[in-house]
Order: sequence, then structure tokens, then C-alpha cells
Amino acid sequence: MARLTRAQAQERTRERVLAAARTEFLERGFRDAKIDIIAERAELTRGAVYSNFPGKRALYLAVLAAEAERAPIPQVVPGTTARTALGAFARAWVGRLPLATDDPDGTTPLGADLVPEVLADERMRTPFAQLMALDAILLGLALEQVDGPSGAGRRVRAAEVALTTLHGAGQLAAAAPGFADPFDVVTACEGLADLELGSGRGDEWAPPHLPYVPHARPAGRAWEPPAAVDAVREAPARLADDGVVAVLGLHRLVAVEEAVRAAPPGSVVTAVLVSGEPGELASLARLVVADVCRCIRPAFPESAWPRLQVVHDETGAVAAAAGERVVSDATEAAVRIAGGRIVAQAEGRGACHAAASA
Repeated sequence: MARLTRAQAQERTRERVLAAARTEFLERGFRDAKIDIIAERAELTRGAVYSNFPGKRALYLAVLAAEAERAPIPQVVPGTTARTALGAFARAWVGRLPLATDDPDGTTPLGADLVPEVLADERMRTPFAQLMALDAILLGLALEQVDGPSGAGRRVRAAEVALTTLHGAGQLAAAAPGFADPFDVVTACEGLADLELGSGRGDEWAPPHLPYVPHARPAGRAWEPPAAVDAVREAPARLADDGVVAVLGLHRLVAVEEAVRAAPPGSVVTAVLVSGEPGELASLARLVVADVCRCIRPAFPESAWPRLQVVHDETGAVAAAAGERVVSDATEAAVRIAGGRIVAQAEGRGACHAAASA
């Protein structure tokens, strides 16, 4: 048998820790789980666990992210209008929830402690809120795509309300099984496509800082990004295509909509997610994005998938290729790509709009 490389051995150790942690969290819940017992289950030392994960919460988030990314794709009929697509999305979402008729097996739902952990730590709340906003942008863009050019315009508000409804349904399905009929939840989400939101003004989007954003700086260097995966499509990211690459810390994710709205038709827009605390927050990002994308893909025809790529850049390699070698959760930078070269770049508030408009 061929000897494992160092990287292969590390990956195998990490998988053993994740498998042991998953069992421990299911049996005891997050609060009562013990790192020592996880190490024992994995037949490793406590130090080996901590060499892969900085703490119990980081390990918990990594387990949830792996679970979300490996979950089977729900089987639903894709919608062909905003109403039917939103209904299909809701069906895909509620189809994953426990039912009142399910037999309890004595285990704790894996995700039961996620929201309490977010509420307990201010460092988690802003990234989580921004990731939820990114989910709404992704779902809203898909609704706009399925609407077509003659549709109702921006659909992000409807997506926000749908996600609020579905996350609430998920919390209650675990805490109060049978409280609401899942079919009623689906019907309520379908109805959101026809509601007039925004106090009768529609889905307005006019960030007040955009008129004052400085122009992007001209550039002319080669664009040589590393290979990466688009989490929206679970496929290789098209980083070499003409378009905009936005490097965004987890406190600035909503800025990507500025690039989407300003980019020329046909341009590829990519949100590269970075963090100053990737040990915990990178897994949170993977979890939240996977949750929504694994319901978007079956609920919408491929032609209506969001015109936005999402890349999880835990090592910072894509950010470095874009010129951002030091990143934090407040990072906001963007480059315009044309013909395999970076032709414009911008940093700071409004960078996405500036690069997309260049």
C-alpha cells in the first residue's frame, strides 16, 4: 500500500475528528459534548483534535457545514415563474424538516444549538446577518432570472421574507413538532411572489453612498487566479472569464449586490468570501451558503440560477491573486477582469460598484 502524503494524512485525521464529533454532538448536543470524548471516539489525542480545529464551536460549525454540503439534493419540480419557483424552493426547504410523526431516537438535532451560539457571541452575529443577506441576494437574483426581462424587478425583499418564514418554520419544527402544516408554509411562500413589499414603494434599492464612490483605478497586470469552486453551482468557478471579482470580508457581504447591479450584461460576478477568523467563521459561511444553494438548484431551471458565483477563500489564495494579501472581516475590494488581465481595481466602501462600473 502506498504511503499517504502529509496532506492526505492530515485530511484523514480531520475526517476522523469530524465523524467522531458528529456522533458526540448528536448524542449530547453542543453544550454537553466533550473534546476529550471526541478525541477518544476518534482514537486520537486531545492535541490532535485541537491541531485541526481551534475550539469546540469551530468543530461544531465544521460538522454542520459538512452535513449541509453533503446533504442529498431535494427532489422537486423546478418552477417556471417567480411564484412556482418560490413554492418549489419552499418545498425543498421544508422537505428537510422533521415531522410530528417522526419517531424520536433520543438524539439531539445537529443544528439545534446554532442560533443560540450566534446569539451568545457578538462576533458571530454580524457575519451571520451578512450571510443571511447574501442568501437573500442569491434567492432574489434567481427569482429575477426566472421572471425574465418583463418581470417585477428586484426580488430580494421577497427572498428575505421567504427565508425568514422558512427559518422560523425550521426552528418550530424542532421545538414544537406539528405546530404548522408544511404545505401551509409552502403556500405562504408562494404568495410572497405577488405581494407588494416596501410600504407600497416596491423593492427599492438605492444605496445612498453610490453617487460619491471614487472611480476604480486603472490596472494592467495579469490575472492568474488559483482553481476554486463556485459554491452556488458546486462546480469549478469561472474566475478567468471577463467580469468582476469582489473580495469581501464577512462583515461586508451585502456589497456584492453593487457589483451585480452595475456589471455589464453577460459579465461573471464572483463574491470571494474571506475572514480574519477563518477557523470558526469559514465553516459558518460554508454552512449558510450551502443551506440556500442546495434548495435553489432543484427549485429553479439552470438558466435561472443566480448570476453570481460564491467562492470560499479560506486560505486567502484568490484574494492574494486580486492583490489583497492581508484580509479581515471588514475587507471590501474588487477587480475588473477583461481578456485575462486585471484592468481596474478598487478598495474600501463602494469598491464593488466602482470596479463593475469601470
